[in-house]
Amino acid sequence: MTRDNRLFKAQVNRLLTLIEDQGDAALGSEAGLAASLEASRTTVRAVLSHLHDRGVIAWDGRDKRLLRAPEPGDFFDTDQTRSTQDLIRDRFLEWVLQGDVAPGTVLNETRLARQFDLPLAGLREFLIRFEPFGLIEKQPNRHWLLKGFTPDFAAEMFEVRRLFETRALTRLIAEPDPALTLRLTGLRADHLAVTAGGRRAALEFPALDARFHALICEGARNRFVSDFSRTISIIVHYHYLWTKKDEADRNRHAAAEHLAIIDAILAGDAQAAQDALARHLDTAWQTLSTSVDWQARG
Repeated sequence: MTRDNRLFKAQVNRLLTLIEDQGDAALGSEAGLAASLEASRTTVRAVLSHLHDRGVIAWDGRDKRLLRAPEPGDFFDTDQTRSTQDLIRDRFLEWVLQGDVAPGTVLNETRLARQFDLPLAGLREFLIRFEPFGLIEKQPNRHWLLKGFTPDFAAEMFEVRRLFETRALTRLIAEPDPALTLRLTGLRADHLAVTAGGRRAALEFPALDARFHALICEGARNRFVSDFSRTISIIVHYHYLWTKKDEADRNRHAAAEHLAIIDAILAGDAQAAQDALARHLDTAWQTLSTSVDWQARG
């Protein structure tokens, strides 16, 4: 699937979300829609044409009318709207989390690209992202060495994480985005499934944790903060470094802390949200400090 097609489908979903939130008011001028969607007018016209063909709107020149409320079937699946880099990040993260990839593992980028069914160039760009951090080292012949990290590295990383996420949360609440709010509501349901579910649900929490913190960072509307969140999701969840003792209980507790943040955001209570985030990051740092086997790092 081409990048442009993914972008088009993502914009369809975004306009549908705006319509759900604003009704007819979402159907302003093409220039206004282009600004709201951060898209070109050509893309906006393609989105409007698509929704017209599906019977969601009537569109005749400047006249746009909502014919019916969006239905689940009008939205494209998430896999169809994510960028290639997002797909690579998610598949690589899932592989690291579920595969117990050990320090010192040699990665063959060609083999990984086939395994993940992803373009080689995109995967190489993703791996290069981690080289400056000292987590991955380039080897000859399209090979990479997966390395561990030190206590000092972890402390520096968490200091930056606290700064970025605190700032992102401030803007997320001060300038709500309907699309992010909708996704946050969905994440709330996923977190409830972890806190109320069995051991299997709790052990699947790390991927949900990565999605939650990535959404918080998206609230900053800052490409550098979002880029950092994509990098840190791999680092924080470097599964092979973590001890397995009490893992399910730790994950349920973290999910409950996330819920406190989510509920405060949805209620528009900035102070409660910041307090809950501060508590959660304190817990996350304590958990990392006590759960990582530093002797096992590369």
